[in-house]
Amino acid sequence: QVCAQLCRRPCYCPWVPPRCPRGSPLVLDGCGCCKICARRLGEPCDFLHVCDQSQGLVCDYSSAPAGTGGTCNFEDDEEGCEVNGRVYREGEVFQPSCKIQCHCLDGGFNCIPLCQEDVRLPTPDCPYPRRVEIPGKCCPEWICEAQDQHLLRDARAVSPLQRYPCQEWGTEWSACSATCGLGFATRVSNQNRYCRLETQRRLCMARPCPALPAAFPA
Repeated sequence: QVCAQLCRRPCYCPWVPPRCPRGSPLVLDGCGCCKICARRLGEPCDFLHVCDQSQGLVCDYSSAPAGTGGTCNFEDDEEGCEVNGRVYREGEVFQPSCKIQCHCLDGGFNCIPLCQEDVRLPTPDCPYPRRVEIPGKCCPEWICEAQDQHLLRDARAVSPLQRYPCQEWGTEWSACSATCGLGFATRVSNQNRYCRLETQRRLCMARPCPALPAAFPA
């Protein structure tokens, strides 16, 4: 009886079909007569104004008062979320990009980053850290850039004939810590296996200490 009251024959439809919003396809109305814009998730619906079945949506009357329209919902009564025109099921985990992962929950979605958001501060062995995009990798990576050269090369990739894996740099040796006898001198240098700035020490002797005077006889 409802169909007989709402559906009239023959069909009388507008000459120009409606222009639908993005993500809403043109479909036949509930009478199978005229083309209309399919209703999307959460939009009102009724017998004539049908939901987008390609997204698995049906007109849900469970929470609507008797005699009124319903709301477009998933067929299994689960909520979902829409991201960039695509509808995801409740509880579904998806990745809009390789850098984030999202979880559809209660009609919305929560996302967490898949790339580490760490901050690298300058250190003696990496005075100029810089984050760059690496071809073929999703997440950017930290590299160390020297002031007087481009990128520090990996020590493993350097020919074994080369003494150090990068340009040598160091301060002069300090004065001996002892004015006489054995002491030590220090300097800061990167002349090591990993080309890292470090404090180096070596033994030194400015001059021999004078002999202690002999004890007076009693």
